[in-house]
Formats: sequence, structure tokens, C-alpha cells
Amino acid sequence: MNIKEIKLQPEFEKAVLDLGFSEFTEIQEKCIPLIQQGKDVIGLSHTGSGKTAAFGFPALEKVNPGHGLQLLVVVPTRELCNQVTKEFRKFTKYRKTYITEVYGGVSINPQFEHLRKTDVVIGTPGRLLDHLTRRTIDLRKVKILILDEADKMFEMGFIEDINRIISEIPKNTQKLLFSATMSSTILNLVHKYMNNPEKIKMPIYVDKSKLMQNFYSTDRRNKFSLLVHVMKHQPLLTIIFCSTRRNVDFINNNLRKLNFKAEAIHGGLTQSKRKQVMDAFRDNKLQILVASDVAARGLDIKNVDLIINYDIPKTSQEYVHRIGRTARAGSEGKVISLLTSEDHDNFRHVLEDRSLLIHKMETPQFEEVKTVKTQSQGNSFGGGFRRDRPQGGGFQRRDGPRSSGFKREEREGGRFPPRRPSQGSPRRDSKSLNPRGPFRRR
Repeated sequence: MNIKEIKLQPEFEKAVLDLGFSEFTEIQEKCIPLIQQGKDVIGLSHTGSGKTAAFGFPALEKVNPGHGLQLLVVVPTRELCNQVTKEFRKFTKYRKTYITEVYGGVSINPQFEHLRKTDVVIGTPGRLLDHLTRRTIDLRKVKILILDEADKMFEMGFIEDINRIISEIPKNTQKLLFSATMSSTILNLVHKYMNNPEKIKMPIYVDKSKLMQNFYSTDRRNKFSLLVHVMKHQPLLTIIFCSTRRNVDFINNNLRKLNFKAEAIHGGLTQSKRKQVMDAFRDNKLQILVASDVAARGLDIKNVDLIINYDIPKTSQEYVHRIGRTARAGSEGKVISLLTSEDHDNFRHVLEDRSLLIHKMETPQFEEVKTVKTQSQGNSFGGGFRRDRPQGGGFQRRDGPRSSGFKREEREGGRFPPRRPSQGSPRRDSKSLNPRGPFRRR
């Protein structure tokens, strides 16, 4: 639809033109008028459909700058928080709106001052809950609540946090929920909190006619050697997906030893490092991004030529999220999956989506590459959350599932089982772990 067919307020129309929009995408065309009318909306769409603009422009139109926090956007990861904030600042170029991003992995203290003056907050559930506990954020004037990537937030174990956040906002707040899938957890939340929502469902944005999907079979011992062979013959802008932080670090470090321009991104890295990596990849200073699913969830990374699944995701939905970062907007793209015997169960789940056309390729001859085992970066526990230096007592956790324990080799975004008490010691709740107070969330 031509941009002139949807009426935005003049300041936002001017921002749209500055951003180079010539027409709205399908989800923008359908969601913007409904949000402008004040309706609750459920938007089912995959990465790359343009949903940030779909909810951003009409929601920001309703914000009256200088009158307190009126718009709250909740996202699952720090990277998505940073990305949505950048887009919102572009959208409000001609209307001065105080926008604050709130997430863990950085000092909480500077956020206190920003929250006292802000009109809009984009935040991750863990850090938002921290501010609610401290009473440093006031949600009583919130007009619109947006849950972005809702399915991923619930997979990460944030449902209790979301319920707490919603309990703090006015009941008549307009609620917008965007997700790739509609799980039973999301349905329960919809029935509990949303008022006769309009449901907008988008088809997968990937142009499958221009997306080549192949897989190679190999054994576990030769998997990395096959990856190196593929990369030598595919000198393209590439994202390699792994299911654990340990694998991300292993792949990245060994590729770098072979002089590939690669960097890792996962939840165990500091926020400044993650931002540095993403900026370098977007600016084409890197050839390869080795990523966990959680760290790369929802990121708008353009011009990616090749997706490699070093580990096969557990579901077809997660597979589609990965491949959705290539073959966008008429461009061509390629996906290569590397299968070993350990991946077969997951691959069967992926193939349950009959629309995915994944071709088996004959495994090529390749040289064996020696690898060096590496310890997971920034993580003294070999997986799970890393301990941070206390700020005001206790130890703090990165944004992640609410849990009382650590699991040594987790898949990022999974639930964590509670820690078993040692023999002969009484079981302690989270409040008793620190004499100065409970766990503090980052």
C-alpha cells in the first residue's frame, strides 16, 4: 500500500519520508489503522515483516511528551531492546519524545534518572521487574503496552514477570502483542488481559522461491571440518547458528584461528561487546557472525547471504526464524544445515512443516581441520548465567528465566531446573541466599 493511503500525524509522515518508505508492508497496512482506533491487536509475523513500524508509529502518535511514562514495550533480549529503541528514535525525529531503554548487563543507576523523565520505555522483563521491585518505575499512566516477540519471552520463562508487569498498569491500557507463533501460554494471556483483540496473521516473509535450502550429513568428529570447507567455498555474509554458548565460542575461536573474520554473540557477553559485534557485522567489517538463537532473536540484519545451521533447532518455527534473515525483499539467499546423528530428532521436527523444501546434498570431500577446545567466554560456570559483581549487596543475574540454580550446558533460552540442596543442609529459598536481600535482576 502506498504510504499516502495511511494517515499519520504530520511529524510522523515526515519521518516516514526521511526513512525512505515508498509503501507500507502488509502488516503495517493492517495494524496501523487498528492501533490508531485504540483496538487491542495480536500480530502474528516473523522477523523481517516490518512489525516495529507497524506498532511503533501509531503507538508513538498517542504519546504526549512531557506527561510521564505512557508507552511501554517489553522485549525478550538486550539486542532487540537496543534495536527497537533506535527505530523509535528515528520515528520521533520531528517530535521530541524521551525514550529510555532498560535492560540488564549494564549498571542500573543511570536508568533511575532517565525513568523519572521518560515518555516511552523499551525494556527486558528482568530489569523491568527489578525497577518495579525498587519502585523506580511508575506504570500508572501507561496508555499502551506492547509485547514484542512474545513467544520467545515465554520460552525463556518470563511469564510470571509479564503477569506482574501487566498487574501494575491501568486495566484500560491498550495492549498489542506480536509473536511468531500462538502458543497455549499466549492464548491464556490473551484471554486474561486483552479486550476483544483483532488478530492479524502474516505469511512467512521469506521468499522461498529465491531461498535455496540444503543439508549435508556427516559425523560429529568431522562437523567443524565440513563447516570450514563450506565457508571457504561460500565467501558470503554469513550467520552460523548454534544452540549453546559453548558451541558458539568453540566455532568462533576456531574460525578466527583460521583467519576468518568472525565474531561470536551470545548472552554470556557484556552488553558493550554484543553491541560492538552487531555494529561491526552491520557495517560489513565482519564476514561471519556466530550466534545463539536468543542473542540474535528479532534482529533486523540486512543483506545476509548465507545461514548455516551448525546445530539444528528443535522446531520448524525456530528454523523459520533463523532462515528469515536471508532471501528478504526479493533478494536471493541460501541455507545450509549440517546434520550428525545427534541432530536427526530435531531435524524430523523441522520437516513437520511441509512448506519447507530442504534438499539433501552429497557430502563433498574435505580436509580434516584440527580444532582447539575453548572454554566458554565470560562464564565461569561452563553455561548458564554468569556471576556479576554485586551492586549494593548480593549477586545479580543477567536477563533470563527466573530460576534458583544453574545448569552447566544449557540451550540458550531454556528453563533451568532448581538447584538441589547439598546433603545434610536445609533447602533455602532465594531470599535466604543473601543476608542483605533477595536476588536482584539485571
